[in-house]
Amino acid sequence: MGEQTCSGTVFVNTFTNGVLDPAKPMLGPVQDGGYIVANTAPGCWGPMITPAIRGGHEVTQPVYVEGAEVGDAIAIRIQSIRVTSIATASGNDQTVEGNFLGDPYCAGKCPGCGTMYPETRIHGIGQSAIRCVNCGADVTPFKFTNGYTIAFDEERKLGVTLPQQAAEQIARDGRSYMATPENSIQNPIVTFAPHDIVGAVARMRPFLGQIGTTPSRPLPDSHNAGDFGFFLIGAPHEYAVTAEELNEAKTDGHMDISRVREGAILICPVKVPGGGVYLGDMHALQGDGEIAGHTCDVSGIVTLQVHVVKGLKIDGPILLPNEEDLPFLAKPLSDEEKRRALVEAAKWGFSEIEETAPVAFVGTGENLNAATDNALRRAAGLLEMTVPEVMNRATITGSIEIGRHPGVVTATFRVPVDRLERLGILSYVREQYCL
Repeated sequence: MGEQTCSGTVFVNTFTNGVLDPAKPMLGPVQDGGYIVANTAPGCWGPMITPAIRGGHEVTQPVYVEGAEVGDAIAIRIQSIRVTSIATASGNDQTVEGNFLGDPYCAGKCPGCGTMYPETRIHGIGQSAIRCVNCGADVTPFKFTNGYTIAFDEERKLGVTLPQQAAEQIARDGRSYMATPENSIQNPIVTFAPHDIVGAVARMRPFLGQIGTTPSRPLPDSHNAGDFGFFLIGAPHEYAVTAEELNEAKTDGHMDISRVREGAILICPVKVPGGGVYLGDMHALQGDGEIAGHTCDVSGIVTLQVHVVKGLKIDGPILLPNEEDLPFLAKPLSDEEKRRALVEAAKWGFSEIEETAPVAFVGTGENLNAATDNALRRAAGLLEMTVPEVMNRATITGSIEIGRHPGVVTATFRVPVDRLERLGILSYVREQYCL
């Protein structure tokens, strides 16, 4: 990478095959402080019904960040997110037995000819439309238990779920309606034409379900987190790992945290030279938890700015959400609140209160309890506190929030600024919250 000219802006319109592999070429390098502009492909459902994609998602080819070394971190400012899809489809899933080997997200198998990761073609519309190129068998590893097709207004403010006739119209020209990028190979999920929910109105607030840095060993992209990654432990396919290997390699780029949206700052670990910043799985909207397992996957245009944070060795992401997305107790103290607190302190014989600022520590694990423990341990280790102290601070100055069920959370609370200065991230926190 060092022989290439370092660029202030790197444009990305190419994708992985669903596997984040540190041995594969990266784009760039982009300079420290430079920009990444990407046309992202829909995540989840499209790749899930395209078994040639081996990771359950179709994320962008990673970008090398100049100066990022193992043991550093990369601060990513999400400067803009724009949805380009006109419509999409989604819903709760069920697996199709016989169409995968152990894991339907990353080991698709044709039930007819037995081909692993088979190439496919679209034959008509509906949930049996994805066929194996070799033998013509219905090859999708997933189908809907309950699904919907949703169309977005021109200003991308809201979406409305559609009846059968409209859903089928969209299904016949899926790539166009979903604005699928040219280099994407996924089958558009609108091909299934689901229409179980009609006339529901949903507000749009787009965010990135996948954004982060490349793991230190090949991992299916949707499994670059503690909950989905758990299914790789002892798996019967080529991407199997041990628990130790998973925890050492993963960077928790697959978060599905709705607060990872325009205006937020995400600080990510560097576990391979250059970091390898990638993104994808843009969602038009989602409530906390993504409780249906999936939401409205869309194409879009994203602009990021990246900065290397030297010497900040972290195991998983740190999020600085928009102030309006912070829990009530975690919001920065106002001048009036500080004044009142000092008056109260004076009554009890002391004259100083903590100077604090909000930070969210991402945790992932097999389930929500394990993810919460992971977030608390990560925060405690970085801040040089005990876990019980972090638990107390999260209780009285913050909150535990669900990113994705079953196992992604944020532990958000106000942190003493001297600890943030020691980590080298205080400038980002002050900028984010105008402190």
